Amino acid sequence: MIKRVNLHLLNLYCYTLFLLFSAIGIPALTVFVAVTRLFQSHRGTMKRFRRAISWYGKLVTAIPFPFIRLNYEDHSGNRREEGPFIFVSNHRSASDAFLMCVLPHECVQIVNVWPFRIPVLGLYARFSGYLNIRKMSHEEFMTRGIRLLKDGVSIIFFPEGTRSASRTMGSFHGAAFRLALESHASVVPLCISGNENIPPKGSLMLRPGTIRVRRLPAITWDEYKDLSPYAFKNRVWHIIDAELTRMEGGNGMQKESGSWDRDRERPAPAAGQPSTRALVRTQVRH
Repeated sequence: MIKRVNLHLLNLYCYTLFLLFSAIGIPALTVFVAVTRLFQSHRGTMKRFRRAISWYGKLVTAIPFPFIRLNYEDHSGNRREEGPFIFVSNHRSASDAFLMCVLPHECVQIVNVWPFRIPVLGLYARFSGYLNIRKMSHEEFMTRGIRLLKDGVSIIFFPEGTRSASRTMGSFHGAAFRLALESHASVVPLCISGNENIPPKGSLMLRPGTIRVRRLPAITWDEYKDLSPYAFKNRVWHIIDAELTRMEGGNGMQKESGSWDRDRERPAPAAGQPSTRALVRTQVRH
């Protein structure tokens, strides 16, 4: 009973501050961008606007601290990586979009229809150039995606297409990987762990915990150029799945973070099938 009361108090605290900070922060950031527009080009304004969304995300994710902690782990190693990037992440919770504020890049996200329907935030997403993959033809999506990358804007995908609602990762759609093969952009796997109940699918109830966002080394054009979109998406699926196993204490082979056998290829499970994390991989040191 006491735990339930404390949980409701935590949510009352978090959502009250969320609404308060949103009521103040969104107009303040809008005014800031509008003022800087007078002294900058359209490209500079768009960069500021996207940065404003990132700042808002940092504010929102800081609200529940210390009850909910967010840790960003950069495991890209000593490799020299130059963007823009195509980020590919697993998708467990509605909070995932806010967690992308940890990335130190100018980014847009690939989303479904519903984020554009959120009051105010939906308008920000439209103005920032977020891409609604459900409302675009393949040709339009590829054209706009390549244009963003040429402008130096990184693109974030959640290729499962919907939240998994558990630690079992769903199959990947191929749009991110077709775009990579067309644009030659480096692909960066991201692993999100700990937020499957912050909040759980079908609920808005937040629970205490620690969320980890781990960035793995970029996969460059030279490393994937000979793969088909299908083979490439399966390769990245297994990279993320294996890293999540390490992060969450699974039974997979323990290796240095960010290491994998890029020559091994197995098909990822089809939609609705459980993942298989006990994968035997050869240790590769970068």
